[in-house]
Amino acid sequence: MKRRTALQLIGASSLSAALPLNAACQSLDKEKLGIALVGLGGYATQQLAPALEQAKHCYLAGIVTGTPQKAKEWKVKYNIPDENIYNYDNFDTIAQNDAIDVIYVVLPNFMHAEYTIRAFKAGKHVICEKPMGMNVEECKAMLAAQKRSGKSLQIGYRLYYEPVHLGVKDLGAKQKLGKVKMIESSLGFRMARPGIWRMNLKEGGGGAIMDLGVYCIQAARRMVGELPKTVLARGYEGDKKLFKDIYESMYFQMEFPSGSISNTSTSFNAYVDRFHAACEQGWLELEPAFNARQKPNLNLNSEEKITFPEQQYDFQQVAQMDAFALNVKDNTEVVASGEEGLIDLQIIEAIKASAERGKVLDVDYS
Repeated sequence: MKRRTALQLIGASSLSAALPLNAACQSLDKEKLGIALVGLGGYATQQLAPALEQAKHCYLAGIVTGTPQKAKEWKVKYNIPDENIYNYDNFDTIAQNDAIDVIYVVLPNFMHAEYTIRAFKAGKHVICEKPMGMNVEECKAMLAAQKRSGKSLQIGYRLYYEPVHLGVKDLGAKQKLGKVKMIESSLGFRMARPGIWRMNLKEGGGGAIMDLGVYCIQAARRMVGELPKTVLARGYEGDKKLFKDIYESMYFQMEFPSGSISNTSTSFNAYVDRFHAACEQGWLELEPAFNARQKPNLNLNSEEKITFPEQQYDFQQVAQMDAFALNVKDNTEVVASGEEGLIDLQIIEAIKASAERGKVLDVDYS
């Protein structure tokens, strides 16, 4: 059975299942924390599982899949015990498995809230892939579930831990090039294929702005060091037979309290990947900027010699997941927190509303 079919069959009925919280009393005196990947699509297969082989503080302990053949293949490839292999019908029984410390939700966007909340009910820590939820309401429900559980939550923002992006953030915070005046960023991939969930409004949540635009939003607000106060957006439908109910491309502008402006384009029908920041005393550019398969390529115009550290692993997600494992073990604050995920959805909702209404809108952070 295909994963998507299995997910649709179980529906939301199991969401309300009451789960024991005794699993919350697990011992974390482990050299490595066990992570279970929920959903074995391309990202989990090609990025997360290989990254976990290089991680120092966590490892691939279990999987959740609706495809029996995948379960067999992953069991052999990663030496996963039978008792750590779950499907979507018995997912909630993971609460009794002390080998699983963290659940990583790698499902389509419309499943993020459900499985994150269920994972918290099972007494597990959670990493939820971006975007955090389909809307602000879902994000707030996820944060409430986290608070009730007493567990930690990280959103899968790999670039929050990537050395070059950390260097860009630090450069902006210390104003090493002076005040940020204008940012231009673009991210787009050709995903124009009928039938994939990202093209479906009810499953993806609204096109490229959800899956790709979030990177551009983060890069801008982290370098400026502020949250945008207003947004102005316009969406383009393109091929209406293919792009049903979602925009093919979205263009938006964010204005920050200090006066910095960010202009962004994002698309599901064109390849582009760049970030450019013009400052008072120089500029920097990343191209590529956001791709998980390539290291950001930095071009910096500055009289001062500025160097950024190199990535130590083949996969950006190694630093992301190791950082979360240490947050859990040491009970420290998560950088790519659920609160960060909520902020991005608040901005995205304002952008989507601006595109529909055709005017500048304030961002509501309440």
